[in-house]
Amino acid sequence: MIESKDLPPCPVQIVLKMIGNKWKILIIRDLLTGTKRFKELQRSVGCSQKVLTENLRELEQHGLVNRQVYAEVPPRVEYSLSPLGKTLSPVLDAMAQWGEYYRSIV
Repeated sequence: MIESKDLPPCPVQIVLKMIGNKWKILIIRDLLTGTKRFKELQRSVGCSQKVLTENLRELEQHGLVNRQVYAEVPPRVEYSLSPLGKTLSPVLDAMAQWGEYYRSIV
């Protein structure tokens, strides 16, 4: 996790620092419905393996995503939202609501 002293002074900037690109938002959106494997996320989000890996690592570093590796052959890796990550649900709900509103007026 990022230390408090390294966070921007503006709360909106903090949110943007944590989830401020389209891939992270889409990853969180998909994980709000439950645990997913890497390929499931890649298909749903629609990004390259490299981009997904980078964004999942950043979300994990920020404490928003949990990564569970199972000792199987081949290895199975699952991703889920941490309790902190789950608190983003109202944020994404508000974004979805605004998106629907915007769609209705254009």
